[in-house]
Formats: sequence, structure tokens, C-alpha cells
Amino acid sequence: MTQPKNFAFGDDEKMLRDTARKFLEDSLPTDKLHQLVAGNPDLYRDPESLWDEDLWQKIIELGWTTVIVPEDDGGMGMSLVALAALIEESGRVGLPSPFMVTANSSLVLRECKTAPASRLLGEIAEGKAVTLATTTKNGSWLAADCDVELSDGMLNGTAWFVQDARKVDSFIVKAKNSSGIALYEVDFDAENMEIIPDAIIDLTRDQAHIKFNNVQVSDEQLLAAAGQGCAALDRAEPGILTLVSADICGAAEWQLQTTVEYTKVREQFDHQLGYFQAVKHPLVNLMIMIDHAKSLTYNAACAYDTEPENAAKFARMAKARASDAAAFASNRSIQFHGGIGFTWECFVHLYTKRQKHNQILYGDASYQRAKLADLLMGPVAA
Repeated sequence: MTQPKNFAFGDDEKMLRDTARKFLEDSLPTDKLHQLVAGNPDLYRDPESLWDEDLWQKIIELGWTTVIVPEDDGGMGMSLVALAALIEESGRVGLPSPFMVTANSSLVLRECKTAPASRLLGEIAEGKAVTLATTTKNGSWLAADCDVELSDGMLNGTAWFVQDARKVDSFIVKAKNSSGIALYEVDFDAENMEIIPDAIIDLTRDQAHIKFNNVQVSDEQLLAAAGQGCAALDRAEPGILTLVSADICGAAEWQLQTTVEYTKVREQFDHQLGYFQAVKHPLVNLMIMIDHAKSLTYNAACAYDTEPENAAKFARMAKARASDAAAFASNRSIQFHGGIGFTWECFVHLYTKRQKHNQILYGDASYQRAKLADLLMGPVAA
């Protein structure tokens, strides 16, 4: 099966993107974002989870959480391309919300193909926020790696690096037993479960590790049976990588446009900063990098729906290039703002920190290229 023209980005997707852009620009201008999440510059402050819950409710009312949910489960059943467009716009404004983690969870649930997974997808369509608790202490999110054990209907162990853990209603927890990896839904307020916030640099997100101490689970919470969880996570991974790449592209666009505007108004030696080649040429290079990353991102999103055999390859290409763009955009946006670019009052630090988090999330550029080499040439023999 081949990809459709323009990555299947048609009139519906364009209207969805344009509407989202206008809504987010009106609802969360950058000065409001800074006031919301950057009120305390103390490096040693307790980890915070700062977000506008009223804005999140409006997003639910707009139906964004239903986009990727199948129609049979109460959603719109649209493509990953449509969802990537929304995620890109949320990255452009640095949106603090459980939107991306819920979208990632929806991708996993679609691959579970069980009645409890369909039930949870329906609840997501109605506004429930969900995140993945599937990473180990050493940072591995590979499907077969797990620090949580399942025995006699009880979960014990710790899930690490859980994204936006204090913004959601429930978790998709990866657990192992002698039969393999299973996936369970666990409520935010489950007994014998402790959510411990992590200190991270990204002010627009929160992160935590979650301890399970004899947390009871039932068959109604079983999203993927033991032995089936790995397959569901593996099939969803290309989509998850694609959405992170879309967020990066949106944030990088903000970094580029904001820096360009600054070089038009800031003068040095009787010229606008943008007059000098040492400034204008790197900004052109950044524009090209972003366009490249966006093309790869939408190619990966389209492949996820139309070329599943190529989805992993294209998603790793997108995440690698997007991570490169994130690093370059952050570096240039700070440097070209001059002395003010290094201050807390300058908004560029919000995006630099979000981009640094995005770069590492699910593997940086070097990691993705190593995995891509394995896909194309096979693993290197020991």
C-alpha cells in the first residue's frame, strides 16, 4: 500500500489545524504561559504541576481527545496525520496539559484490541486523561523491559519517568509475570500506590515515578493479557515517536519566528541584527531544518496509517531529525536574543527547556539513528 498525496493532509485536517492554532493563540499567549508556569525561578523549588484546567476542559469540549479514538468507541476515527497537526499546534504554544500523553495512551489502547481497552478509549473520548507508566529505572521503555511485577492480582514495583503524572485520571501500567508482559489500567487514587514527583527542567510538564505496593487489579482493568502487552506497545511506538516529533516541530517554529522578529527590532552598529550574515544564515538553516523535520514527521504519521511496514523506520527518521532541529533552534534562539536571552524574564527559556525534554523523550537523535541502522542493516554482531 502506498501513501496518498500530501501525506493525506486534506481539507479536514487543514481546518482542524487552523482552528486549533487560532484557539490556542487566543487562549494561551506566551506571556500568559510564562505567568502560569514560570512564577518561581528558585532552582531548588519543589517539583510543580502548573496548568490551566479550565483550558483543558475547553480542549475536551472541542473534541481533540476524540480525534484518534475509533468511531466504534465514540471518537472521530481520524488519521494520525490529523492528530499530529493538533500536537504540533500545542507544541507551538508550549501547552501544559495531558493532551499528548493521552494521545499516546490512545495509540496503545487501539493496539490492545480488548473490551477493557475499548471501554477506556470511550472514556478518553469523553474527556478522561491517561498516561503511560511503562518505563524502567534505567530509562528503558522497550516493551520487554519492566520493573513492575504482577502476582496473585497484585502489582509491586516502580514505574519510572511517567509523563504528566499529576494531570491525569489513570495510568496504563506495564507489568510482568511468568507468562509475559501485561497492561493494566490503574486509577490515579488507587490504594497502596504512591506518586512521587520528579524534578525536571521542563516547566510546561511534570514527571513522576510511581510505586506500587500490593496494588490490587482485576480482569476489568486488564487492557492486554500477559504475553500480549509487548506487541501492543511495539505497534504503538512509531505513532508515539511521531507525536513527540510533531510537538518539537511546533515549538521550533515558535523559536524561529520569535527570534526572527527580535532580529528585526534589535539594532547594533546602526543596522537591524538580521542584516548581518552571521545571524541571517543560521536562521535560514534553522528554517530548512524545521521544514525537513516536518516533512519527515508527516511522512511518518501517514505511514502509520497506510504503510505499517515502514512506520518504525520513518518514525525514527522523524524523531532523529526533529531532535536535531530542537537543539539547534534552542541554541540559536538564546544566542540571537543576546544578553536578555539568558534571563528568566525572556520567554525563550520556556521553549528551550521543553525542547530539551522532547529531545530525550523516547530516545534522542543518536539513539534513533542507531535503531534505524539496526532496522536497515540488522543489529551489529557482538
